[in-house]
Amino acid sequence: MDLHDFKDVAENYDRYVEAMFSHDRSQEGFLDFYLDLARHHGGGGVVDIACGTGAVLLHLAKHGIDVDGTDLSEEMCKVAARKAERMGLKVRIYQADMTQFRSDRKYSLAIIARSGFMHLPTPDLQRAALLNIREQLTEGGILTLNTFDPLPFVQAEQMKTTPDDYTFRIEYVNSEGNRERIYNAITYNPVTQQMYGNWKFVTYNGNGEVISERIRPIMMRQTYRQEMKWLAELCGFEVLEIFRDYKGTKADESAGGCIWVLRKKDASAKTA
Repeated sequence: MDLHDFKDVAENYDRYVEAMFSHDRSQEGFLDFYLDLARHHGGGGVVDIACGTGAVLLHLAKHGIDVDGTDLSEEMCKVAARKAERMGLKVRIYQADMTQFRSDRKYSLAIIARSGFMHLPTPDLQRAALLNIREQLTEGGILTLNTFDPLPFVQAEQMKTTPDDYTFRIEYVNSEGNRERIYNAITYNPVTQQMYGNWKFVTYNGNGEVISERIRPIMMRQTYRQEMKWLAELCGFEVLEIFRDYKGTKADESAGGCIWVLRKKDASAKTA
């Protein structure tokens, strides 16, 4: 299992993500970026893959976009469905693996926001996901996904750690009203390009006493930019844009996050 498959993580996801990104300027324009893409490319329907608890999915639906949502985590889907019901939004949300999901329709835009694609831990699974998503898109359909450029100095430090070397990440108030701290322990395997380890959630009562601790595993794969370009091409996509941020700044040669906008090639294009 991965971090997001756990009920306690799903129920608190919105809370700790808000705390995590509250002072992160790299997230400015996050929802509007996807709304703009949907308005330009989503006329044939949108699918939010790895939709999580529905941040992007419900924002698009609230603005009249025809959108479905899917996620590998059943618990995340349940949270998203409850939020949609509270908001009075009728959207289809279903649990599925992005390497295998099927729908009774095709889409003109597929979105994998934040780190969804990076949770595919092997090149084979990345390839399977891209080929499957391509089949779910209309001709000329658009796929957007995120990666970040691996940083050698960070990799070097992570290679020295173990999945038990915890570092404080954030503090927030959980769904039960208790103060909770998250600690990360991440190590890196340069052969597989996998980051793996654990998140530790420590919960405190009103007196500051520890009342519970939970360990949840996580694994992600780092993908180099040139590697992503070749993977996209081999799976029948062409790169339209690579953005540095959600304000539409074009990516340059400096390291950082990459927001990819890919277009499905025509049916005669050769795929992997």
